[in-house]
Amino acid sequence: MIKAHKIRLHPTPEQAVYFAKAAGTARFVWNWALAEWKRHYEAGEKPTAFKLKKQFNAIRREQFPWTWEVTKNASDQPFLDLGKAFTAFFEGKARHPCFKSKKRSKPSFYLANDQFELGDHRIWIPKLGWVNMAENLRFKGKVTGARITNTADWWFVSLTVELLDELPEPRKAAVGIDVGLNRLATLSTAEEYENQAFLKAALRKLRQANKRLHRRKPGSKNREKARKQVARLHYRITCLRDDVLHKLTTRVASCYGIVGIEDLNLKGLLKNRHLARSLSDAALGKLLTLLTGKVEQRGGQVIKVGRFFPSSKTCHCCGWKWEDMQLSDRIFLCQNPNCAYHLFPQDRDHNAALCILGEALRLIGLIDQAVDDIGSGDDVNLAADAG
Repeated sequence: MIKAHKIRLHPTPEQAVYFAKAAGTARFVWNWALAEWKRHYEAGEKPTAFKLKKQFNAIRREQFPWTWEVTKNASDQPFLDLGKAFTAFFEGKARHPCFKSKKRSKPSFYLANDQFELGDHRIWIPKLGWVNMAENLRFKGKVTGARITNTADWWFVSLTVELLDELPEPRKAAVGIDVGLNRLATLSTAEEYENQAFLKAALRKLRQANKRLHRRKPGSKNREKARKQVARLHYRITCLRDDVLHKLTTRVASCYGIVGIEDLNLKGLLKNRHLARSLSDAALGKLLTLLTGKVEQRGGQVIKVGRFFPSSKTCHCCGWKWEDMQLSDRIFLCQNPNCAYHLFPQDRDHNAALCILGEALRLIGLIDQAVDDIGSGDDVNLAADAG
């Protein structure tokens, strides 16, 4: 098992200049390697990361002597990264690699595990020395590498650690989760997590900061100060959102072994210009990614229910469908006279979470009937307890 711990650094001004040089060197080498890759490919050759690295080292001392001012990993790792990027592209897993811009790309460079040393709240970097860290490494294991990045003019180091695989404790409980915009997540256990909408809350300050930025003269110090303020506002919003998502997913993954959730068409939903910003602010895609990783890491499984499954329109008890249900209807009323919930008001999202739970259990064979055929809501609850 490999985990990463991202720690903020407190470099001196001289050390920050070194970081900028190393990141610039890594960006230059990437762009050089990508240009040479394209040139070799157009000439009918088969370029590889090893060939390009050998070609670069042959001319490095004469043409690019300034690359020796920083750690050698800053000029070695981009070749390996480019090779992995083309491998992912040829396998259809990623887009074609593109050139990195000084203004738009995130400054970063890699350090191999033999190129740095960890101490008490500090890290030793070649040709630089000790740099202060905000905290010590959280995990105990073999450190396999580090990557130093810049976000909102703050420097961070992400340390990857190889840990021993531990046998997770089996968790039998199951839960269904309905996600949305009015409420970020509603569990089948009636737990509710509100959508904080951090971007919406900070939109006024963000607009003022952007207006201040674009009124400053390009290249001036005041424009640079305004740019930093905008970047830090965006970073604060990201941190607040990630904090909520991590706490929610950790809570669910620690308590439940089977998690049912909808397989949403997020790309299609983002095409709706009325809801695109709210959907991006909620970060439902990241919620699903974090939840899947944490549940599987603890030995559980995430069951994705089909996106066309009518969880909101279906009664979790009897399977009756409310065909003409509108988005504004927040209370679910079952019209089946034989249902235990006949004309009994239910929360729409809670009912949907129970339907998702029942469908997820049916998909993995823990119950034999679909939600449409369930005769009693107790069947779903009993299946969740026996999961």
